[in-house]
Amino acid sequence: MDPLELVKLKELKALSSGRPEIIIGLIDGPVATHHPDLANENIRATSAFHSACTQANSFACFHGTFVAGILFAKRYTAAPAICPNCTLLVRPIFAESASVNREIPSTTPQELATTLIECIDAGARLINLSASLAQPSPNGERTLEDALGYAAMRGVIVVAAAGNQGTLGSSAITRHPWVIPVAACDLSGRPINDTNLGNSIGKQGLSAPGEGITSLSTDGKTLTQGGTSVATPFVTGAIALLWSLFPTATAGEIRMAITHGNSPRRNSVVPPLMDAWAAYQAVARNHARQ
Repeated sequence: MDPLELVKLKELKALSSGRPEIIIGLIDGPVATHHPDLANENIRATSAFHSACTQANSFACFHGTFVAGILFAKRYTAAPAICPNCTLLVRPIFAESASVNREIPSTTPQELATTLIECIDAGARLINLSASLAQPSPNGERTLEDALGYAAMRGVIVVAAAGNQGTLGSSAITRHPWVIPVAACDLSGRPINDTNLGNSIGKQGLSAPGEGITSLSTDGKTLTQGGTSVATPFVTGAIALLWSLFPTATAGEIRMAITHGNSPRRNSVVPPLMDAWAAYQAVARNHARQ
C-alpha cells in the first residue's frame, strides 16, 4: 500500500500544502538545501547554526536531507512531500564526518535540552526529533525533562522517533507525557522488527510507515530507507497540515486529535496506526460547534 494512503494523509494533502507561519523545528543532521527537489525557499536555520551540509557524504547530512524530503520536497517528486509550504527551521545536532557512518545519530540529554529550547524560542510550533541519547545521567535527564516541560508550557508539540534497537522499554524522551513517540510499521501496518516498543510508546504514541519509504538523497537523487526516523515525519507532517487548516486550534486540541482520532486508546505496547483523516474530522467537529 502507498504509505500516504496507509495513514490517510492523501486526503489532507489534497486540502493543503501547509502555511508558512507553521514552523517545524527539525532537530537532526544538516540538510542538502541545494537539492533541486527541496522547497528550499521555506528552509532556514536558527540564528547560531547553518542549515546546509558542509560534507554531503556524511551520515548526518544524509539523515537530515532524507527526513527533510519527507516533509519539504516539492509536490511533484517521488518523496511524500507532505507540507512544503510550511517553514522548516533546521537545527543540526549531529556532527558531520568525512565518511558515511550508518550508526544511529546520538546526542547527550543536555545538548538536546539546549537545542529544544533554542528551537522553541526561535518560533517552532512543532518539533521533529530523531536521536538516541548518549551518556545518560540523572542530571542530564532532569534537564531534558525540564526542556520538554517548557515545550508543553509553550504549546510546542514534540514528535520523536521511538528508536531502532528492537527493544521493549522507554527513554527520557519517549516517556515524557507531552511527547508523541512514533514507532515504525511496514506498509501493511505491522510493526517492523527493529522498532522500539513499550508502555509509554503504546499509550501516547502512534505507528507510521517506516519501511520502503522513498525520499531525497544528498546527491540530488532519491533513495529508499526505513526506520523510526523515517516514520516520524509522517506524524509531524500530518500535524503541520492540521494546524495549517485550523490555525486557531490549540496545541492540546491538535495533539488530542492526532493521537486519539476516532479510536479509543489501547492498553498495548504497540501504538495505533495514525489516521490523519480521522484527526482532521475530529478537529473539524470541534470547530463546527464553536
